[in-house]
Amino acid sequence: MAEEEKQLEEFEQIDFLKDRHVRFFQRTLQVLPERYASLETTRLSIVFFALSGLDVLGSLDVIDKDLIIEWIYSQQVLPTDDKSNLGRCGFRGSSHIGIPYSTKGPGVLHPYDSGHVAMTYTGLCSLLILGDDLSRVNKQGCLAGLRALQLEDGSFYSVPEGSENDIRFIYCAACICFMLDDWSGMNIQKAIEYIRGSLSYDSGFGQGAGRESHGGWTYCAIASLCLMGRLEEALSPRELDRIRRWCIMRQQSGFHGRPNKPVDTCYSFWVGATLELLGVFRYTNFEKNRNFILSTQDRLVGGFAKWPDSHPDPLHAYFGLCGLSLIGEPNLRKVHPALNITQGAFQHLQQLHQTWRSSCGQQH
Repeated sequence: MAEEEKQLEEFEQIDFLKDRHVRFFQRTLQVLPERYASLETTRLSIVFFALSGLDVLGSLDVIDKDLIIEWIYSQQVLPTDDKSNLGRCGFRGSSHIGIPYSTKGPGVLHPYDSGHVAMTYTGLCSLLILGDDLSRVNKQGCLAGLRALQLEDGSFYSVPEGSENDIRFIYCAACICFMLDDWSGMNIQKAIEYIRGSLSYDSGFGQGAGRESHGGWTYCAIASLCLMGRLEEALSPRELDRIRRWCIMRQQSGFHGRPNKPVDTCYSFWVGATLELLGVFRYTNFEKNRNFILSTQDRLVGGFAKWPDSHPDPLHAYFGLCGLSLIGEPNLRKVHPALNITQGAFQHLQQLHQTWRSSCGQQH
């Protein structure tokens, strides 16, 4: 017991090393260590973690925004002249298949080139974070690409060739439709049925029907329903209370994703944001959560790791920050719990929506 108290005292003395984290994300945008080589196909998601991390830190001024905006647009899979690839449009993760660099004009037909639902989500988020007006996003292509990925059971593939299909990609699709202010990209009712079917016997959500409850999938389910504006319609008050209880039970010091698993930095966001969306995050123990997150902070190179004494990585570095933002860590920007971008980036999106809607009204 005395040993535990001593450890807690040590944690309380840990400072939040903002400057180290800023440099960590700057490096992430420039060159990745060899051990991340396998992530090249999803580089756009790594860029999102770094950009949104810098935004939460209030330090976007350390990067060349225009340069990154151009690179993101170069990853957009645009429709060809004959529109034969509409169902393959969206954003790809990187230039790994060697498509010529281009930010506009008709797309190039390539048998293996297609958007990826998670890259389209992180691409749009990144453009918003950078203050872009999304005017060069081919909405028709993005939404057609989304529709082509939805299966009969309501779930989504990540790519047209087929892949895993589960609740994660419903979340990405819901975010894309929300950001583009156009829900024609998905059959909402079928998606809701899939989400409902993924609710497990213990009141957490699995990846699909009959699968084990998990903090990440539960976040995807609740955040999707919130973005759709269908939370109370899809789930009864009793079900919502049981989901709240399941999530609150995930806290030990920090949070874990499943019963009997170790705590892990990223669940401070996945479970924390779910509890925030469900209106009960204030009932968790902020101090224990903060101490755990800061115990995974790399004091030398910045960033956060999954566990103490592990290598930091862009995903856990970003979600560690988000976890601290949720509990009100000083000098961090607030995160929008459903879209997973800062409130500032979300306000920028709302202004864009108002502009689009007023111009639509004028056209009519």
